[in-house]
Order: sequence, then C-alpha cells, then structure tokens
Amino acid sequence: MQIRGAVVVVTGAAGGIGAALARRFAAEGARGLLLADLDASRVEDLALELDRDGCHTVGVGSDVSRESDVRALVETAEKHLGPVDLFCSNAGIGSGAGIEASNEVWQACWDVNVMAHVYAARAVLPGMLKRGRGYLLHTASAAGLLQMPGDAAYTATKHAAVAFAESLAVTYGDRGIKVSALCPQGVRTGMTENPAVEAVLSAFGDMLTAEQVADAVIQGLAEERFLILPHPEVARYEQGRAADRDGWLEGLRHTVAKLPPEALGAAETAAEVTPA
Repeated sequence: MQIRGAVVVVTGAAGGIGAALARRFAAEGARGLLLADLDASRVEDLALELDRDGCHTVGVGSDVSRESDVRALVETAEKHLGPVDLFCSNAGIGSGAGIEASNEVWQACWDVNVMAHVYAARAVLPGMLKRGRGYLLHTASAAGLLQMPGDAAYTATKHAAVAFAESLAVTYGDRGIKVSALCPQGVRTGMTENPAVEAVLSAFGDMLTAEQVADAVIQGLAEERFLILPHPEVARYEQGRAADRDGWLEGLRHTVAKLPPEALGAAETAAEVTPA
C-alpha cells in the first residue's frame, strides 16, 4: 500500500493519532483526504490546513456509531475526492470503569469500538471489491491483544475489533482487500497528559508520540502487515500470554497491584488510555 496518489478516509481525525495520520498521509502525497470526527470544528480546521498545503482535503462532522453517518462520509469522499483506496477506522472511546459501568456506557463502547468498523467495511467494501483492490486500517489497541487494567469495556471491545479485522482479512484477503489492525500501547495525546495516567501507561512500556505511531503505520501499510505494532514489545507480551495464560495473568496482577490506586483511577478516566 502506497499513500502517494491515494484517496484516504480517517475517522477520529480531530486530534491524537487520527490527526497525526492525516498530516502524515498528506506529507506522503495522498491525492485526497476525507477527515471525520464528532468535533466538526476541529476537523474542519485541520482539513483547511492540509488543503492549503496542497492535499485536497475535506473535513466533516460525523458520529461513527451511526451507520448512516459512516455511509454519508464515504459518499462525500467519493463525490469530492474519488473512490476510497484506504479507510482508516480510527475513532475509539473508553469506559473508565469495570463491570460497574452502565449498560449505556458498555453499548457506547461497542458502537464506537466495534460497530464503527463494521459500518466502514459495509460502506467501502462493495466498491473496493468491484475494483479488485482496497485497504482497511482499524485502530484497535494493545488492549485488543492483551488487557487494559481498570477498563473492562475498552478491553472487551478492542479484542472484538481485532477479531473482526481478522475476519475481514480471512474473508476478503484473496480478493484484493488488505486489512491491518493498529495496536499501540501508551501514546502521548491530550487525554494522556495527566501525570497519573502517564505513570500507569509507563508501567507497561515507553509512551510514544502520535507522530511515531503514524510513522509505524506508514511502514506497516507499505509492508501490508496485519498487525501494526508501534510498540514491538507487544508481540512478545502476546506470545507470553499465549504460552502461559495463567502465568501471564498472575504477572499482570502483580504489576497492577504496585500501582497507586489514585493513578489507576486517573487512567480509567482517559478515553484514549491506549488511544484510538
């Protein structure tokens, strides 16, 4: 997958990883970008910035938990930019709680962290299959391979997001459709600036900038790897989990037990503990 000359859609593009991806895609020579986010004002400002820099960019307010919104943003991209070559389903939220989170919070996590990927695939796959090519990038999380202590809904739905991406890769991989799951650990964004949040994330590895994640995405897309791991150690953690699940769970419990309660509580309030 080469970005130069491609039409790309990025959801959750107002900040964090989404904005970093948008800027990097523009720098790589994308022919057109459709940027979507709940925060219409911020994403429209970013679109104006990138459009002035020479990449035809459109920004739209969109709620990716609604299938009609996802279909509309794809239609907008096709109308103004052309057929979508790469759809980056990047929006994501956390619950900030365990099983005590309300049913509404659990449903919101399911709608944004899982169903938004489903809606994106439904919207772009028919055209991609007709052309015999296309790429889907799903921002999941290291939590989708491992765990995010303190956020049950986030962990469960990110696991589902990875599984859905695998299903797409199995079903459509021989028909010209490529799929990648982006699974970072801690990333420095506006929602992880709290020192307590940083302390929790740092316990599991180095925190990266959103720009470093975007670098990893460019490399991963070029190599057409299913798992894009900006933190390479995640692969080792996942292997350890598979080899000795009980030992891995015990080790994780010990790590969590060393964290101050107030730090874990602060981390639980961050919607982008492993940003999406």
